[in-house]
Amino acid sequence: MSRVNTWTYRVSGGRIGGNWRVGSALTAPVPVCLVTTTGRKSGEPRTVPLLHLPDGDRVLLVASQGGLPRHPQWYLNILANPEVTIQVGRRTRAMTAREASVEERAALWPRLVERYADFASYQANTSRVIPVVICEPTG
Repeated sequence: MSRVNTWTYRVSGGRIGGNWRVGSALTAPVPVCLVTTTGRKSGEPRTVPLLHLPDGDRVLLVASQGGLPRHPQWYLNILANPEVTIQVGRRTRAMTAREASVEERAALWPRLVERYADFASYQANTSRVIPVVICEPTG
């Protein structure tokens, strides 16, 4: 499904696939962006559609993977190479990603849960701390 969403998002400039309307987002859709990382093993570009929260020039991501016990592959790729490309609508930007510090996460997490309440249940259902990723413009 991720590949289909990525393809339709790119072709439509985010008009199709640009909002998530599942779970707590059913009545208040959450924006989706495309995040392209470099595969830590393959070195190849890997693009995934992710929920995001715009934060000024920054883009905030949550490595929730639906509360599964392991971190998502895109997050592991960012740890290996923080240079990413993020597409929101038709706009694509080069950005540098980093995991939020403990203090930053504590400040950002309530805003993220307010935007998409399911993040709270994902955190409650896993023993790992779900990382918050801050993407900032490169340069």
